[in-house]
This record gives sequence, C-alpha cells and structure tokens, in this order.
Amino acid sequence: MIANTTEYAKAEEELLLLTERLQRLQQSHPFGERGFAKAGVRKMIARLHEELAIYEGSQELRPDSK
Repeated sequence: MIANTTEYAKAEEELLLLTERLQRLQQSHPFGERGFAKAGVRKMIARLHEELAIYEGSQELRPDSK
C-alpha cells in the first residue's frame, strides 16, 4: 500500500515503466504469443492503478489536505 507522496511518485514511475514494457511486448509479439507475460504486466498495471486510487481517495478525506 502507498503510504506517502514518495511512494506515490515511485508507483507512478513504475506504472509508466510497466506501460512501456507492455507496449514493447505487444509490438514484438503478435496476438497469441507471450499471452501470459502480457497478462501479468496488465495485472501489475491494474494493481498499481488501484493502489494509486486508494491513496488519492485517502488524501481527499484528510482534513489537512485542503
């Protein structure tokens, strides 16, 4: 779980790297090849999106965040 802004920034960077990795996999391996690898990367991307959303939501609820 993301606990602070430093971890948030790291998660955003990791998200960018995973997105680029998925794009390279899709370009280098046509449909049907390396499907499990692509699915794994998509799952990691989804997990990061979820963690980022949870952190962002928790920041909106904090009284000192305004």
